[in-house]
Amino acid sequence: METFLQRYQQFGIHLGLERIQQLLERLGNPHFDVPIIHIAGTNGKGSVCSYLSSILTQAGYRVGRYISPHLIDWTERLCINEQPISKLDFLQVLQQVEDAILPDEPPPTLFEVVTLAAWLYFAQKKVDIAVIEVGLGGRLDATNVCDHPLVSVITSISLDHQEYLGSTLAEIAFEKAGILKPGCPVVVGVLPSEAEKVIQRRASEFNCPVTWVKPAVWVGEQNRLNSFPIARYQGLEYPLPLFGEIQLMNSAIAIATAQILGQQGWNISEEAIAKGIEKAQWPGRLQWITWQNHRLLIDGAHNPAAAEALRQYVDNLQISSVTWVMGMLSTKDHTNIFKAVLRPGDRLYLVPIPDHPYAEPEQLATLAKTLCPDLKHCQVYPDLIPALEVAITEENTLPVLCGSLYLLGYFLQLLEKN
Repeated sequence: METFLQRYQQFGIHLGLERIQQLLERLGNPHFDVPIIHIAGTNGKGSVCSYLSSILTQAGYRVGRYISPHLIDWTERLCINEQPISKLDFLQVLQQVEDAILPDEPPPTLFEVVTLAAWLYFAQKKVDIAVIEVGLGGRLDATNVCDHPLVSVITSISLDHQEYLGSTLAEIAFEKAGILKPGCPVVVGVLPSEAEKVIQRRASEFNCPVTWVKPAVWVGEQNRLNSFPIARYQGLEYPLPLFGEIQLMNSAIAIATAQILGQQGWNISEEAIAKGIEKAQWPGRLQWITWQNHRLLIDGAHNPAAAEALRQYVDNLQISSVTWVMGMLSTKDHTNIFKAVLRPGDRLYLVPIPDHPYAEPEQLATLAKTLCPDLKHCQVYPDLIPALEVAITEENTLPVLCGSLYLLGYFLQLLEKN
């Protein structure tokens, strides 16, 4: 499977729908057989996907879920009722996709191939509904081939992937708004006003009913059955297992989406919603793990908005200082990510990201010391593990691994091997 996928890695990112639509037609248009919820947004897409697939599973439906990227294994991207596709099934649908590619036509990208495999797999397994996460942007993303999604969702909009989506919030919002379809309901999280205007205009043009979601609120630390804090959205109380204030927004978006499905005739009880959210898992996002008998917080935090959410969570822990172990891709907004997380007295250990185009740790160190000259310590390491081994033994500080989901995936893969 890995060997198969590597053949398409070289074709990079190439936004557009023509290639995937041609291939879908040759494959019998499997996407027409799969009712979907389509989810776009700068941050929050993954956790909303997790909440919704868990809610729908609890409601008794056969639920497909397609997400990207994966953390450890490609099979994480295609799930049915929370269970990843087997490697054998994945290879079989990938082979079917490759058989549909003509030798004299421009080859599809890796993301297009995997997206085609997802449509085929979900159609062949006759899922009742699929939760589909946009890969990049929306308008020209390979997932944007359905004319009539059950619900379109836009979780958040902030600056990221400017080289593909535009340099302003309005330009990025225009790309995200590309998933809106005539007459189809839309659920939208709280957006900057510049972005909200773009979404509102597009929704009006397409006559899309819009639900503008406000965050849920905390109502209690725990109930009698578990230790999760309790949140409330529109009168519904539920345990919230994922950490961070942002989950008040993400869980509310998922509930609003489930409520719209209920209005469409889907049988989703309040009990299924609460139980689904309680059972949701989303690794690599504000996740606590124990490593070498020490507690370690890990989080992707790969853009400024995600970094701000991470810093907010850490500040709420009332920790005196943080030891950051970070690696970032070369394309990311290093300056504003550092501005979001670094504070005087923090330590910063910078590392490469294996097998990905990363920002040079030495250059990041220079930038970090310029932006936050009162760092207690800033050091470059040639590999992640030595940096982590130092970080976890520092006294009176919280070790945090962040900066890239690919870096987290590398770490989690090492954990699995050991």
